[in-house]
This record gives sequence, C-alpha cells and structure tokens, in this order.
Amino acid sequence: MTAPIPRDIPDLPAIPGIPSLLPSHVPATAVVPPVRRPLVATYRLLVALTAAAAVTLELALGSPLRTLSHFAIQSNILLAVVLTLSARRALTARRPLPSSLTGATLLYVIVTGLTYHVLLANEASPYMLPGVLTGEATGPTGWHAITTQVLHTATPIAALLDWLLLTAPGQLHLRPAATWMLYPLTYLAFTLVRGELLLPGTPARYLYPFLDVAQHGYRSILANALLIGLASYALAILLVALDHARPNPLRHRAKTGFRLQRPVG
Repeated sequence: MTAPIPRDIPDLPAIPGIPSLLPSHVPATAVVPPVRRPLVATYRLLVALTAAAAVTLELALGSPLRTLSHFAIQSNILLAVVLTLSARRALTARRPLPSSLTGATLLYVIVTGLTYHVLLANEASPYMLPGVLTGEATGPTGWHAITTQVLHTATPIAALLDWLLLTAPGQLHLRPAATWMLYPLTYLAFTLVRGELLLPGTPARYLYPFLDVAQHGYRSILANALLIGLASYALAILLVALDHARPNPLRHRAKTGFRLQRPVG
C-alpha cells in the first residue's frame, strides 16, 4: 500500500536568480488571423498584366533580342513577375515577398521612368532619344507610342502607388539598398560588351545615347554611368527614408475575442 497523500503540502522555496514570471513576446501572426486582400491582389495583377502585355507587344513589333536588351524591358519584366507573386500572396493571406526584392523592383522601374523623362524625352537634354525602344530620334508612333508610355510612365507610377497606398511602411532597409546597385552595374557591363561585339554602324549598337562609346568615348560614358549610379543610389536611400516616415495605409484594429496586454515582469 502507498502512503496517504498529505492534505497540506508546504510551499517550495523560490529559486534565487530566476524571476517568478518571465515576459513573453507573442508575434502578431499568432493572435491576429491572416487577412485576404482581394482588391490589392486584383490591382497588382492588372499592373502585372499591363506590363507583360506592353513587353509582349514590343517583342512582336521589333527585334526580340534588341528589345530584351533594354533596361526598361527588363525592369518591367521583373515588375510583372514580382507583382504577380505579390498578388497571389495577398489573395491567399500569405506573408508578403521579401522587402529587398520588392524595394529593388520599385527602384528599377522608377529609374526607368526618370531616365526616360529626364534624359531621353526631354528637349533640353543632350541625350534626347524619345524613340529609344525603336532606336529613332523622332517620337514613337502607333503601337510603339502606347508601349513606350506604358513602360516608362504608367507602370512606374502604378508601382509607386502600390508602394505608397497598398504596402505597409518600415519594410525597406539601408543594408540591402547597396546590393540593389549590382543589377545596374551588371547591365552597364552588358551593354558595353554588347556594343563591342556588334559591328560599327549596326543600328542601335548602343541602346542609350549617354552610353554610346562610339560617339562620346569611354571617359564620357563612364562619367555618365557614375552620375546615374550615384543618383540611383541616392534615390534608393530616399525610398528607405520615406518608407520609415510615411504613414501606414493598412492600419486597422484586429478583431479578436480578447484584448492583448503587455506582459508582466
């Protein structure tokens, strides 16, 4: 037979050095149910389809290899892919894509729009080339006029609005911003090697006049590339600063069956 259990069990002494109640940090995802955002998903999918349609039309109208060599085409292809993935995650209430990827995509399409309107479509610019996708000094016409405006104006503005109105702030950081410059640097090397491999006199040998080695020489185009690179990095820093200063457009009060309180301890 076992001994009877005593009715009064003495309290055990507290172990010194260990607090009686440790603070606990509960992530928001553990108490707030994931929220599906069908309107956000629809918007992002429409922008992605618009960018993809414009790129596809440009590929059909011109030389596919030359078209794919443009920075505007590549940045819009990246935008279409990223927004498609973001739309799927918003529709299925999954975690958003890494901010390093979405921030880089936003930077590239904004650089695309600014470069076109400041350097290529500006009458005061010495590098004016409004028909950059066709390689012509005159303004694009027909379908080229539509795709040019879509790829250089509509999609950058749409991406900026998505970031400002449909994305939570405070996600971008300075450390990944430096790595965002690797792609423009790689593109610079690509376009210079491409120009060297093509025969002199080939149409659109250098896709952008400010990178035309045959006309301006390496010293000038490297200086142009440095200025554009510094401006792009300054823009990346500005985006990070604005991301931490702008209000949260997605702020809402979670509807749960209990109220969360700060842990005691």
